[in-house]
Amino acid sequence: MKRQRGLRRYYKNLSIQNEFDKMKWLDFEKTDTWFDNWHIHFDWYGHGNNSFRKRKPHLDKLFRHFDLLIEKTRNLKTDFQLYTIILDFDSASDALFLHTPNPINTQFPFRIEDLKLESTLNNKPLKEYLENLTGFEKLYGQAGESFCLLYKKGIGADLIP
Repeated sequence: MKRQRGLRRYYKNLSIQNEFDKMKWLDFEKTDTWFDNWHIHFDWYGHGNNSFRKRKPHLDKLFRHFDLLIEKTRNLKTDFQLYTIILDFDSASDALFLHTPNPINTQFPFRIEDLKLESTLNNKPLKEYLENLTGFEKLYGQAGESFCLLYKKGIGADLIP
């Protein structure tokens, strides 16, 4: 197996980089700004699929960006939903979502049916990590793979009816 170079720097940068600084087009000041379940992934290559030790820094970055996005949404002139979906074993699919009413007529508020308060996750380290997160509401579901939807009460429109 070929050893990847630069992983030490890669993981160090996960803890300090702000992805939103790179997104000059992400403008919350405009009155006509809208998002159609816009999302961002933090583990494009799936480094965390085989090791929670490698997944944790990506999750830490995702939740740090969740808080950064809360600050940015304070400037939005419309309703919005801010949430994240974490999959049981597919680290590359973990994402942070922002959704608003939009001209494409995508359902707003966005709803996912059949969510439960009890965990459906089978990944024990991930389950423990999410249980230790504070300030988040957690809903669990199954769609091919178990997942956890997380959001903060009082930030944007509700995700549950």
